Amino acid sequence: MKTIILLLLVVITTSVYSQTKEYTGTYNRDYDINGEGINKYTLDLKADGTFIFHNYRKISAKNPEENTYGKGTWKIEKNNVIYFYTNKETELDEKHTLNFTNTKARYITKNPRDKSDKDVKTHLRFYDSEISWIKGHQLFKN
Repeated sequence: MKTIILLLLVVITTSVYSQTKEYTGTYNRDYDINGEGINKYTLDLKADGTFIFHNYRKISAKNPEENTYGKGTWKIEKNNVIYFYTNKETELDEKHTLNFTNTKARYITKNPRDKSDKDVKTHLRFYDSEISWIKGHQLFKN
């Protein structure tokens, strides 16, 4: 009986890890602002279900650099939707000020059954968030 339970736990753990493995990694997007500035987004999804987000913004030579950070946990729900959560008590501090709770992004990749030459870069598209400026952004996987 113990062997069966152990085998069952190993199978479940392996399947959960393999499901999140394809989603993990670093996602980026750089925007050039009129040739004078830049806006960079970086999101690192880790296999342990945590994430770190960094936004670097330099609008022009006259304006100071801005860095904003966020961290928390993520999980996959049905239809390739990733849900982000930030624990206000443990994950928000002076550096990590972005609260990703109630943020959703769709994981988009080329369907393995699609045999066309169409090039679809794997990316996340944010479509719901209390962080207003992140909605609609696409971050591409490295």
